[in-house]
Amino acid sequence: MKKVFALMVAITFTLGLAAFAIAGTATNKPILAGENQVHQDLIKAIPKDHIINVFQLHEVWKKAMADPAYRSKIYLLDVRTHPEFYAFHIEGSDHVSMTHVYTLPKKIKDPNAKIYVFCRTSHRSTYVAGMLYKYGYKDVYCVVPTTKDGVKYHGGVVGWAQAGFPLVNEFCGKFKITRYHKLFTEKGEYRLRMFHPY
Repeated sequence: MKKVFALMVAITFTLGLAAFAIAGTATNKPILAGENQVHQDLIKAIPKDHIINVFQLHEVWKKAMADPAYRSKIYLLDVRTHPEFYAFHIEGSDHVSMTHVYTLPKKIKDPNAKIYVFCRTSHRSTYVAGMLYKYGYKDVYCVVPTTKDGVKYHGGVVGWAQAGFPLVNEFCGKFKITRYHKLFTEKGEYRLRMFHPY
C-alpha cells in the first residue's frame, strides 16, 4: 500500500511540474514574440549597406591600426559585457556594454561619427546599432554572420576568432584562439585551483 501511495505522489508531482512548465511557456510566448518584434524593428533601422561581416571589419581594423589619424575618426565599439571584454577583445577596440548604450549620446556627440558595432556573435550588436540609428546617428555599421568559401562565420568576436584574427587581453597579450566553444570544458583533471569559477 505504501508503494502505491508513493507512486501516486510521484506521478502527481511529475504531472504538476509538467503542467507548470507548459503554463510558463504559454505565458512567456507573447513576451518572446514582443522581443523578437523589437529586435526585427531595430534590424530594419540599419541600412543594408551598413551591415558588414568580420572580414570587412578586419580591413577597417587593419587600416585603423596602421593609421592613427584614421583611427581617431572611427569607433570600433564592442558592446559585450565587461567580463567578456576583459577575457579577450579586438586590439584597440572601444568598449561600452550594451547595458550602457544610453550613455553613448553623451560620449559620442557627433551624429555623423563612423561607428562599427560588434558583440560576441551579432544579437546584441544589431540591437545597439538599431538603437543608435533611432537615437539619430547616421553612419553606424553592424557586424553580422557571413559565409565565405563554404564556411559559416559568426559575427562579432567569435567570427573574428574563427577567421584566425588576433585578440588581446592584459594577461596574455596578443593571441589567436584555435578552438572556440561557448560551453567549452577542459579535458583532463586538475588537482588544485584557487577561486575556481565553476
